[in-house]
Amino acid sequence: MTALATDTAPAARRLGAIARQRRRVAVLTLAGLALLAAAILAGICLGENILTPGRALNALFLGTGDRGEVLLVGRFRTPRVLSAVIAGAGLAVAGAVLQRVARNPLASPDVVGITGGASLGATAAVALGLAAPLTPLAALGGGLCAATILGLLAVQLDGSHASPRLKGGINPTRLVLVGLAVQAGLTAAVNLFIVRFPAELASSALHWTTGSLYGRNWNETIVGAIATTAALTAAFALHRRAAVLDLGDDAAGALGVRPGTARLQLLAAAVVLASLAVALTGPVGFVALAVPHLVRRLAGPPTAGTLALNALAGALLLLTADLVAQHALPLDGLPVGVVTATLGAPFLLALLARQNRPDPRTVR
Repeated sequence: MTALATDTAPAARRLGAIARQRRRVAVLTLAGLALLAAAILAGICLGENILTPGRALNALFLGTGDRGEVLLVGRFRTPRVLSAVIAGAGLAVAGAVLQRVARNPLASPDVVGITGGASLGATAAVALGLAAPLTPLAALGGGLCAATILGLLAVQLDGSHASPRLKGGINPTRLVLVGLAVQAGLTAAVNLFIVRFPAELASSALHWTTGSLYGRNWNETIVGAIATTAALTAAFALHRRAAVLDLGDDAAGALGVRPGTARLQLLAAAVVLASLAVALTGPVGFVALAVPHLVRRLAGPPTAGTLALNALAGALLLLTADLVAQHALPLDGLPVGVVTATLGAPFLLALLARQNRPDPRTVR
């Protein structure tokens, strides 16, 4: 009887830990939804012409009230707010997926070059005078190209076979080092395009490359929402495969999951999400890197619930940063990317410092 109790004790503790994590995720999700709703309301109310919540909501949903207010809320403020929510959710989930697959807490689209590739694609589209609806496709193509270059350089190849095969997957250290080099090269290419722009385009392009939500319209927002929702759905559908990969390649193969194929699918979802966000807002930093770390510290190990919480936290963080850039700082027209980069620089330094110390919390 004592042996039976001893055998069941670890299982009981495990079930208790799972139940506690689910409650914690539920509480954090409810709190996040409330904060996001408040931030969205603030986004449509605040500005040079401050509206009460009732007037703003009536103008948005009923089209009633002053015609200027209806135009202001419906045409200018709401697309900007929704674009921040969409891009923030996509960036955060992309960062969480990339960190989990690469098993590296420093891996994020803005560190390893994916956002740089997407930015180059979008900037090239502007430089070549392509139609505005083609900019998201150009950003997606640039992100995919950057991810391909990164994969070719960062994956270890076993040269002892006639046909090279993946050996041990992705080297986490090489991934970050190569990614930083790729990001630097792509940033230089973007700057070259800007220098070669006609004078009338250079200013707007430079403003966009710092990460900005200015001037978003409904067409861009709707297309971004549809595409990002599809990519988020794919990322959530692949969650079980990510959980199996956490067990190791041998165990994943025994359970019927091909590790290489599963990683490529997860990485593709992350690249698409990051590229779509860049097409919508420009290369906004910090969100994809920081949000997964914050969620892990607050909610625990990765699950489907914490992945949803990443999307919620990313949306809240980017929207809040945009509100700070618009209303809390004395500079007019400050891009949101400046705010997130200001927050991200010390966070990245602290994260690098932590890598030199043993930490029981690891990315699984």
